[in-house]
Amino acid sequence: MSIESQEHQDLRTAVAALGRRHGRDHDRDALWAEAAKLGYLGVNLPEEYGGGGGGLAELSIVLEELGTAGCPLLMMVVSPAICGTVIARFGTEEQKRAWLPGLADGSRTMAFGITEPDAGSNSHRITTTARRGADGGWVLTGRKVFISGADIADATLVVGRTEDARTGRLKPCLFVVPRDAEGFGRSPIDMELTSHEKQFELTLDEVRLPADALVGDEDAGLLQLFAGLNPERVMTAAFAIGMGRYALAQAVEYARQRQVWKEPIGAHQAIAHPLAQAHIELELARLMMQKAARLYDEGDDVAAGEAANMAKYAAGEACVRAVDQSVQTLGGNGLTREYGLAQLITASRVARIAPVSREMVLNYVSHQTLGLPKSY
Repeated sequence: MSIESQEHQDLRTAVAALGRRHGRDHDRDALWAEAAKLGYLGVNLPEEYGGGGGGLAELSIVLEELGTAGCPLLMMVVSPAICGTVIARFGTEEQKRAWLPGLADGSRTMAFGITEPDAGSNSHRITTTARRGADGGWVLTGRKVFISGADIADATLVVGRTEDARTGRLKPCLFVVPRDAEGFGRSPIDMELTSHEKQFELTLDEVRLPADALVGDEDAGLLQLFAGLNPERVMTAAFAIGMGRYALAQAVEYARQRQVWKEPIGAHQAIAHPLAQAHIELELARLMMQKAARLYDEGDDVAAGEAANMAKYAAGEACVRAVDQSVQTLGGNGLTREYGLAQLITASRVARIAPVSREMVLNYVSHQTLGLPKSY
């Protein structure tokens, strides 16, 4: 018996069918286009701007099922989930009209620029600064690293910091920076990671932007920032769960058929029990992801923050263990290109590292949930 609504079950079934049609050797652009045409990319965005009127609950189902079919779309985490959510919640009417229909139908994509070389997970150490120009616009200077898909995105939602005129302290703000803006450079980072979407270092050298490049209220930047980070964590969980399910399915099928002695190897508890454990852990992670998505969609940002971090942690751990056990089940075959599992050894680690490390999640839970003192 499923705890999901019939509508959600139907969405899962439909997306799973789309994923199977494209599969592991998919053409990323073709899949993106078909997913957009079917309304899946913008399922979380408001109907009045061309979206599906749903929320993270629906969008996470889409990404999980595509991942389970071996064809996850990483930019779903960034473009509709982070950027689309921030603009839908905090953007001006002009910004919503300019961006949301394109993000919903897949014709436009947006990258997200927060990570910096020296800031790590400490958003208070972000050094990308924005100052008012003489014309009333903005001038951005700084660097960003590990920015997914910056080459295919029409713009990047950049987290910078502006000076508070009252206190002199810097506060976070979000700016839409067009790909072709003068002074906005990018260079690829050489990754030992197989992915359709590349990682980039971005440089902002006196990038001049109009006044309306600022998203929402200059004084609400921190709220806007975390409004985007919670969906990022939920969608990262969906990405990891889908990857884990894909790997586990390959291992289970192999264990059913592979016969060395009298019975298939799946009959041996040394093989069967670790696979069963991996399945249980993935299911538990999915439950926390569903809780986080529901809390977020209901507007409970505080509770959603806790649940989103827990979901991301649980999914990352479950994914790594599922991939590891799946490779082990196949033995030498688990390292061949034929089965597509070896590349997941590296990819699965991403969910433990990004967008926030598991250690920082444990810090969050120990401080925010358990009330323990900080060491920093």
